[in-house]
Amino acid sequence: MKIAFCGAASGVTGSCHMISTDRHKILLDCGQFQGGAAMEAMNRVPFPFDPEEIECVVVSHAHIDHIGRLPLLVKQGFQGPIYCTDATSDLMDVMLKDSAHIHEQEAEWKARKARRAGREPEEPLYTTDDALAALELRRPVRYDTLVEINDQMKIVFNDAGHILGSAVIELWTEEGGETKKLVFSGDLGMNGRPILNDPVTIHKADVVVMETTYGNRLHEQNAASIRRLLDIVVETTQRGGNVVIPSFAVGRTQELIFELNRIYDGDSPYKDLLRNVQVFVDSPMAVQATEIFKNNAQDYDEEMREFILQGDHPLDFKNLHFTMTSDESKLINTDPRPKIIISASGMCEAGRIRHHLKHNLFDPRSSVVFVGYQAEGTLGRTLIEGAREVKLFGDTIAVKAQIHNLEGFSGHADRDGLYAWLSGFEREPGEIFLVHGEPDAKRDFAAYVKAHKGWNCIVVNGFGEYDLSGGTGFSPRQSRPGIAAEEPVRRTAERPVQDAAERPAEQRPSVEAVGSASERAVEEFVSENERGDLLERLRGTREVLDSVLRNLETAAGDGMSVEKLAEIKNLTASLEMDVLNLGSAVTEEDRPKTEPEEGGER
Repeated sequence: MKIAFCGAASGVTGSCHMISTDRHKILLDCGQFQGGAAMEAMNRVPFPFDPEEIECVVVSHAHIDHIGRLPLLVKQGFQGPIYCTDATSDLMDVMLKDSAHIHEQEAEWKARKARRAGREPEEPLYTTDDALAALELRRPVRYDTLVEINDQMKIVFNDAGHILGSAVIELWTEEGGETKKLVFSGDLGMNGRPILNDPVTIHKADVVVMETTYGNRLHEQNAASIRRLLDIVVETTQRGGNVVIPSFAVGRTQELIFELNRIYDGDSPYKDLLRNVQVFVDSPMAVQATEIFKNNAQDYDEEMREFILQGDHPLDFKNLHFTMTSDESKLINTDPRPKIIISASGMCEAGRIRHHLKHNLFDPRSSVVFVGYQAEGTLGRTLIEGAREVKLFGDTIAVKAQIHNLEGFSGHADRDGLYAWLSGFEREPGEIFLVHGEPDAKRDFAAYVKAHKGWNCIVVNGFGEYDLSGGTGFSPRQSRPGIAAEEPVRRTAERPVQDAAERPAEQRPSVEAVGSASERAVEEFVSENERGDLLERLRGTREVLDSVLRNLETAAGDGMSVEKLAEIKNLTASLEMDVLNLGSAVTEEDRPKTEPEEGGER
């Protein structure tokens, strides 16, 4: 069994890791590189594998840096299933179509410039048709469900708490009579955040691949960031300015709506101060994503579920306006009243946010508030680092607005959150690979883990391959014919952490070989306390259903549209099927499964 790091190996975008055995090759994520021109150019570099040889892709979540090259993979010959959670599947539909549209628009703009310069125009990275082809390959899976993806591998998706549908992936692989369990963190969220559950802690692993976006930084407490945001809004609007918030359409936008709902519809002391301040969500993708959030209540945390069961949906309030058309978007900037504008993209590299920045950056009354990670080379990073002027649509814009960076809204776990999640493993995994972080963040986190837990981490600093069957270390990826070999993973001399592969074999944690991948996966999937846990979950589901029935009786009495009745009827049919299947599984005789004798029936 080998792992090849094919993206998010030197930075925080382009997540893509290939797992291979003697019979199978699969990918964990296939994300797009994002940032400045040099980073974007990496999307044009050929894959270090043949897409036709990849059997399936297992996706951690729906952000473009984790799914953005799936249409390109399909364009180049991949035809296998794409496994993801059900909410991720819904979000992928919005994200990939939007991404394809952006690539087509950029290609058209560059083609006009190329023709005027007498050069051949460049094709888009991929088209809407390529995105639609990729979407046809989705295979949605629910959380906490054991799925066999081939005769050597099984997976389980666990809630990562990063965005709706985000997952920590458990992968059991059998090869040569040995079973190894790999855990891929995807992107981990912060504990105690609204809307979503906390990241699930995994207790056993032979190999861990984990993100380190904030591996050397601590976030401000979320409550403190909320207070700072509200103070900024009050101060800015009272001096006649606008509050412009670049926000990722999926995740941060919905969290901002949730927090503002608690102000506008609650009893906050800020309520009267903001009574006349309107909130505009100016991003068609964010509007669609918010609807997807509303339709995936199964992934909400307890607080969010309580809101809904009480008959209130916290992703809506009186002063909130969603704008879909470009004409509606333009009207926002002609309206002289102070307001809050939430728009994508979060790093200011594309989308309507660039127009809002053009209309507000030069105004000293306005404020720009960043609430998410800003990668190197992006306009967002340039602004938070103190640029005095920037280029937008060919014009030089003076930066006179106040620039704020509120990390308490980040969807990524900080250093302590990452360390707490890693500490959930009962013993040191055989290998801990650190990816999805800038070099200093990975090195610092590795040193922190070594100092506080004594565990050794492998800092991935470039594309390369690692043999997990023998811990033989990294080697450059073997490229396809006609493709130059990519940069190998380097061992940096300054790193004060010993690679697992450099330790003698007897010092490396042993691998639990518990029969086949199927046997070990089932054994670890069902914990010792599972019977009691299942009963509690079923009792909780019954209580939720009772609340839903009470709300339905009230809504039916007030009158209900035929569209709403049709939606409820469809969901009821699905619920009936699931309940009957559950009843069948509970009452079926629990007999040991036996393999049919060779030769079949006689």
